[in-house]
Amino acid sequence: MIRSISVAETWAKSLDLHLDLSGTRVRSSLESALLVAIRDGRLHPGTRLPSSRALAADLGVARNTVAEVYSQLVAAGWLTAQTGSGTSVAARAAAAGATGPASSEAARQPRYDLRPGEPDVSSFPRREWLAAARKALAVAPDHVLGYGDRRGLPELRAALAEYLSRARGVVTDPARILICSGYAAGLAAVSRALREAGARTVAVEEYGHQLHRDIVTAQGLDLRLLSIDGRGAVPADADAVVLTPAHQFPLGMTLDPRRRRAFIERVPLVIEDDYDGEFRYDRQPVGAMQALAPDRVLYAGTASKSLAPGVRLAWLVVPPRLADPVTAALAGGPSAIDQLTLAEFLTCGAYDRHIRRARLAYRRRRDRLVTALDGLGLELTGISAGQHAVITDIRTTRVSRVLSSAREHGLALAGLDTYAARADPDRAGLAIGYGRPPEHAYTAALARLSAVLAT
Repeated sequence: MIRSISVAETWAKSLDLHLDLSGTRVRSSLESALLVAIRDGRLHPGTRLPSSRALAADLGVARNTVAEVYSQLVAAGWLTAQTGSGTSVAARAAAAGATGPASSEAARQPRYDLRPGEPDVSSFPRREWLAAARKALAVAPDHVLGYGDRRGLPELRAALAEYLSRARGVVTDPARILICSGYAAGLAAVSRALREAGARTVAVEEYGHQLHRDIVTAQGLDLRLLSIDGRGAVPADADAVVLTPAHQFPLGMTLDPRRRRAFIERVPLVIEDDYDGEFRYDRQPVGAMQALAPDRVLYAGTASKSLAPGVRLAWLVVPPRLADPVTAALAGGPSAIDQLTLAEFLTCGAYDRHIRRARLAYRRRRDRLVTALDGLGLELTGISAGQHAVITDIRTTRVSRVLSSAREHGLALAGLDTYAARADPDRAGLAIGYGRPPEHAYTAALARLSAVLAT
């Protein structure tokens, strides 16, 4: 028999538990069912179980049967029993039973991660974010918790319009801003709108995220790859182009001003991915390309690098002719609560304060990286901005050895070929992300990096 029991009256935490007591041997079935629940993670370490009397009553079995099962599992180390505290799942139970795919995956995770593309999520401003959420929810009218405007909440669009014009030089107003669940979702909506408007080709930089290239082609658009040299992407004709002009990902250069103009003149629509525009160290941040031609450049920004990827908030500043088509193509927006929180976070000045702190912290990390590698005879490029640097004066064969050695030392690194849309043996190297590790692990990560590069 299969018994699903509700023990809200007897369990201190009002938990429900599904137990499969199949067969005629109730004692062994109960023991097996509890073990499965612990191993599968449905019963977490520290979870307090009902008393033997209560569980026996819920299951319709003898109390002695439950007591014997509890005693056996306590003896085996799966449960703990203390006078006055009852019976609980043991803290070591999860480790003892961790033999499935999840534990295998955890074992394969590197101890130190210097791959680019993610900030230090441990530095997320939890206290300030929580304060902003509380304040925003306290005064929010009820209607904002409904389905709302597909373009995003007016409060956030107004706050972003002020911030983007002030901090990034974007020419905009709230009516031109769309809120989406991350840059990838925004790119998918823009690509869909372009295809439905008759576009056929989209040019992308030959180095970048494969995911972004896949998103474009998934909408039925053909890719045209743009070569990259020391001045950034080389202009070419297409129906639209996706660029990272402030800080090319992953190579790190800034798009030459004349090439910015050339793209605007040659391509009907430029999609500007300003993924880390706030993080400039050796001079003032490079202004948004969108300001040169607001009706021909679609600006895309995100909280993924400035706050955390898990926030799942991004924004598009869309030329008026594309506002309705892109809005219609959006697959759904972020949580209204998260939007309200970010709006308050921006308007109260907490976002600016966080950016200033993060900019200083990442600049110090960059400087420590430069110092750590100074004696190895390697040249770091792309270090004037962002959260990663690039080593390009290294041969392909050595890159392979370094990556293998890094894995053996529990260190995750990324070769430049990870981001290449086509093979380029003349541009071997490593992309070193100094933003990702938590601060307490950064010194050890640099030490391991230096060790593997020195071999």
